[in-house]
Amino acid sequence: MNNQIDMARVLVVDDDGAVRYSVSKTLQRIGYQVSEAASGEEAIDLISQQEFDVVLTDIRMPPGISGVDLLRRIKDIAPDSIVILLTGYASLGTAVESLRLGAHDYLIKPSSSQDIRRSVTQGVERARNLKRRRSLLDTIRSNVFELSRANVEALNTLYEEEEEIVGDAEDQEQPLATFDRPMQNMTLGPLTIYPGRYQISVDEQPVDLTPTEFDLLLYLAAHRGRVVSCHELVREVRGYTVEESEAREVIRPHVSNLRRKLKQTGKDADLIVNVRGIGYRLSDPGT
Repeated sequence: MNNQIDMARVLVVDDDGAVRYSVSKTLQRIGYQVSEAASGEEAIDLISQQEFDVVLTDIRMPPGISGVDLLRRIKDIAPDSIVILLTGYASLGTAVESLRLGAHDYLIKPSSSQDIRRSVTQGVERARNLKRRRSLLDTIRSNVFELSRANVEALNTLYEEEEEIVGDAEDQEQPLATFDRPMQNMTLGPLTIYPGRYQISVDEQPVDLTPTEFDLLLYLAAHRGRVVSCHELVREVRGYTVEESEAREVIRPHVSNLRRKLKQTGKDADLIVNVRGIGYRLSDPGT
């Protein structure tokens, strides 16, 4: 049996017990670890307690929260979980809204077992890609920190050598400059990025970001000086590949939320510049 399938966890959310049973059995037969929830509220409780690679949810589950609302909540509390929406009341508006919010797929009831297995399998692969991307970004942050520490040690060694040459070190007794704390962070003009905390500050005002918003800003900061296409941002930050037109729809709400949070600090100029038809770049905060 495929080890990736055997380890993958899937949550099936539907207020119809027969549908939950049927879908769960379809996925269990090929080796997925499947949990069930009868409502959006129950799903949120489960997602808060454990990780799921894929959440397959019905859209209409009265009287509780809808599948689209659940999708919004999942993007906040478990951004690496892939969401597939299942509905018997398809509409173009709901489909567009779902994809804009980051849904992986939109299936129409009754869906065949083959379609469900195919969509979930692709979702699991996408979830694994997201985790690999997240691990890569964590490694980048760690390397930046370690490199900063190495620079600090080199600077302190240089200061020590200079004091030995000049002499009178006992009379001066001035402590060496300690850069450990600030060098843990990335500072670009008024913007400071705090690796590992998913937080930034602008002019010393803290700004809390979602993991996706933080990784988006971090990637733009790492590639400042050039325009990054939406296609590249989706690939490197979200971990999957889509056409540029769809990538713009995926990235736009994250950039909009990020800009709104930055402007709440009172910063007049946009740090994130939209280059029409191409993508986004981080403006030089020092200018």
